[in-house]
Amino acid sequence: MGAFVHLCLLGSGHHFLFLRLTTDEIDMMISPFEPTTLPSPDRRRADGQAGFTLVELLVVLAIIALLATLIGPKVLGYLGGARRDTVQMQIRNLSSAVDLYYLSTGTYPTPDQGLSALVDAPAGQAGWSGPYIQSRSALTDPWGHAYVYSQAGTGYVISSLGRDGKPGGEGEDADITSDTP
Repeated sequence: MGAFVHLCLLGSGHHFLFLRLTTDEIDMMISPFEPTTLPSPDRRRADGQAGFTLVELLVVLAIIALLATLIGPKVLGYLGGARRDTVQMQIRNLSSAVDLYYLSTGTYPTPDQGLSALVDAPAGQAGWSGPYIQSRSALTDPWGHAYVYSQAGTGYVISSLGRDGKPGGEGEDADITSDTP
């Protein structure tokens, strides 16, 4: 006859896990309220080889699934926050590089030149003494999208369009911009 698994979890401090198979070989109950008798770890299968029973594997899988359900969202939330913090730091570094560019050339890069002007000298740009950043990879955010450079009045703005690479959004999809006017 096939095996049936019944899984019951109760909350409110009364944690209870009950697994039962239809075979007469195994009837196992695990509860913090009762002592548990576990099978001997040196138990052998009928052919003489050591192994895990279906119940043992199902218990391990149930515990892993429960932990992943409880811990997974927290870990992903921390990862998203770390990416946003990284973007803010990279935008500050790029802003410093743009300011150095301005000090050496007397102008900010044009929107057509963009942030590439920090790595490669624009044609005909007098006073360029870069590169102002070490590598071209610094021009992309943690989600793999290029930072957006635009001029605003007499200054500039550097932006990341977030995880989705589109203007607007919420959470990890929200835009992050420099505060340079």
